[in-house]
Amino acid sequence: MEEKQVQYNQAKIWQIGGFALNNAATNLYLFTMNFIVYYLNGPLGVASMIASVFMTVMRVWDAATDPFLGYIVDRTTTRFGKNRPFMLLGNLLMALSLFLMVFVSHTLPKPIQFIGFVIFYLLYVVGYTFQCIVTKSGQSCLTNDPKQRPLFTVFDGAYVTIVFSLLPTLFTGTLMRKHGGFTIEYFQNVWYIVAPISILLTCIAIFCISSKDRPENFGTGVQQMVSFKDYWDVLKNNRAIQMLVVSASTDKLAIQTQGNATVGVIIYGIICGNYALNGALNAYTSIPTFLFILFGAGWIATRLGQKKAMMFGTYGSLVCCALLGILFYVGDPTTMGFPGYDGFTGWTFFTVAFLALWIGFKGFSGVSGNIVLPMIADCTDYEVYRSGKYVPGLMGTLFSFVDKVISSLATTVVGVMCAAIGFTEALPTVDTPLTPALKFVGVFGLVGLTMIGLIANVIAMHFYPLTGEKMKEIQAEVAAIKAKATAENKA
Repeated sequence: MEEKQVQYNQAKIWQIGGFALNNAATNLYLFTMNFIVYYLNGPLGVASMIASVFMTVMRVWDAATDPFLGYIVDRTTTRFGKNRPFMLLGNLLMALSLFLMVFVSHTLPKPIQFIGFVIFYLLYVVGYTFQCIVTKSGQSCLTNDPKQRPLFTVFDGAYVTIVFSLLPTLFTGTLMRKHGGFTIEYFQNVWYIVAPISILLTCIAIFCISSKDRPENFGTGVQQMVSFKDYWDVLKNNRAIQMLVVSASTDKLAIQTQGNATVGVIIYGIICGNYALNGALNAYTSIPTFLFILFGAGWIATRLGQKKAMMFGTYGSLVCCALLGILFYVGDPTTMGFPGYDGFTGWTFFTVAFLALWIGFKGFSGVSGNIVLPMIADCTDYEVYRSGKYVPGLMGTLFSFVDKVISSLATTVVGVMCAAIGFTEALPTVDTPLTPALKFVGVFGLVGLTMIGLIANVIAMHFYPLTGEKMKEIQAEVAAIKAKATAENKA
């Protein structure tokens, strides 16, 4: 069916860009929690292996809450919409729980410090899940225009680039130097920065989706009641979400491992010999990375479909990762340096090669990683087309459930690899001597696991059914279903 025969629910560009800040608001906390294992290992005195296993268990708890909280979202419609209440509630819960973790848990009596921390973390997971659900579910009511949905990725990619470029410089550079490491004061200072900015971004996102967060934009156009049996039906029969879960969850495991604080310490602090390079690298790659995402999502996806944008990013990332792994063994990582940072003596082969490959990898992976969110909205519309059910909360949390269970292994993978080479009581620090085994752990954590995830992408996307042409057919059918349901509801 021709695209011109479909009347799309379109959004203004500023609405798409503003709503994408909801994901930036949660990413601030996501980045912060990458370092919370050092709070356990330091101020609370929990052994490194126990701390690593704890973080894995908490990721599983995070996944376990998804179906129930998604069920709540799907069955909720208020005068303030379906999505906005959970955006605000989720953000406030995260701010409160992180405050309790870093300001209160270490002040409790020693025998219950860890128990208190666990309770506060459980509260954080509920808040994080609520707000993350909306990042996925909200897109389905924001716009269903195939040319507009990928624009979310452009904005989201820009925000992700900014967050994950500025925060390493601030956290591992300025704040660590100021407080002398991962101290109590360090984590409290982080809260003073993250919490206010995150709530501000959330408020902007709430405003931008407010006119779209209405029943007439909810899939079939009328409120539906769903049950838990719908979860099984979707998991069993929705091939699109099945393949997207396989693709994105393996990528997530790799990216979580790559971004693990211990991997960063090994790569930059031990192998390269200057941990400040971790923050410096992001400062040099943020703009080129965004330009990659702008081209991949803004040009390829809007013209050829989101599936082809995913493959474009996957193949490019795979090549860059392979070359990065080789570079660490044929080049001299200790020669890496950047102007304005200690140890810089001029541009070296390793610095230039690493910078070029890292920009390529971050750009390509930014396309394949960020395009997943609007693809979930496509899967939601596919479910309306397939079964007549509009279940955006279910789709988002079903995706997140499997995604989190698999990616929850990241901290344990790093902990087990470190323990296997002798680091059973404490994790490697910047003062740890370099060994061949430690170098392998660092390089595998940086690019090895990522390559495995990218290969899984290629296989999964071969069976993913939602091409650009298929989505035009789906949107035409969904429009017909909505018109029929609306007419029946009025009768």
